[in-house]
Amino acid sequence: MTIAFIGLGSNMNSPRQQITTAIQSLGEIQSTQMISASSLYESKPVGPQDQGDYINAVVKLETDLVAIALLDSLQAIENDHGRERKQHWGPRTLDLDILLFGDQVIHNDRLTIPHAEICNRPFVLVPLAEINPDCVIPEKGLVTDLVSKVDQAGLTVMS
Repeated sequence: MTIAFIGLGSNMNSPRQQITTAIQSLGEIQSTQMISASSLYESKPVGPQDQGDYINAVVKLETDLVAIALLDSLQAIENDHGRERKQHWGPRTLDLDILLFGDQVIHNDRLTIPHAEICNRPFVLVPLAEINPDCVIPEKGLVTDLVSKVDQAGLTVMS
């Protein structure tokens, strides 16, 4: 079994509901078990600012799948939520990213783990630290140290 952390984001078509439904779907992936989910966070968009704010979360899974098989499952969930890949950093119904996959470092044409922008994104680091403060990001360091270095302006925990 491998521990994987998945980042979730949505800013279209009832984003809060998109994230809530996606969290349920993650727990239904074959050979995978939901361990925990962070609070929901609201954040400003990365990239074009002419779009709505995002709802974000991080989920901890335990899986028997290999990383690429997990990615395929995540993309199937995105597609079920009406995800269209039209604009880089554009609005989306659902974005699911493998942030960490055990202690593996993966760089290929489909997947980069740890996620390439993990250290620059408070909407990833803060919820990740919430559910696993002792998490070490390979080649980057302890998540709580990284959280202290990132600008958290515009990030709000939702009730």
